[in-house]
Amino acid sequence: MEPRDPNACGRILALDLGARRIGAALSDPLGLTAQGIQTITRTNIREDLAQLSEIIRQNDVTLILLGNPLHMSGNEGRQSVWVRDFAERLKAHTGLPVRLWDERLTSVEAGRVLRSSGISIEKRARAVDRLSAVLLLQSYLEAQSVQGAPSDMNE
Repeated sequence: MEPRDPNACGRILALDLGARRIGAALSDPLGLTAQGIQTITRTNIREDLAQLSEIIRQNDVTLILLGNPLHMSGNEGRQSVWVRDFAERLKAHTGLPVRLWDERLTSVEAGRVLRSSGISIEKRARAVDRLSAVLLLQSYLEAQSVQGAPSDMNE
């Protein structure tokens, strides 16, 4: 995929895929900032795809960014393979490009930020997925503005 045109319409939807929840964040229409949106509680693949399709439709999404949980070495593991499979299904279901983006340390950073905020453990657990998606999207947007969105992952 070519670097995003700053004048292009449409938003980027970033997803932090987990076994129980999907954290989500949206870019602004110009692709400059990331804002967290609702966290999706997973039920089954059909319902997950339907909920994501509705978010995409309501927000004029033109690109989906999916966190790729690489090992610290940079190698793929079981979780990466699972995310790639989900990415393929999401792409087929929505017809939109799906880019995998290195998410190493986003959940760790999200947890650190939330712990330092002083909120309760219960609220922290609900917020970490969304904040992880925000951090993922912000890292993509920053890399894009600096380097022209390096293509380190397949679409």
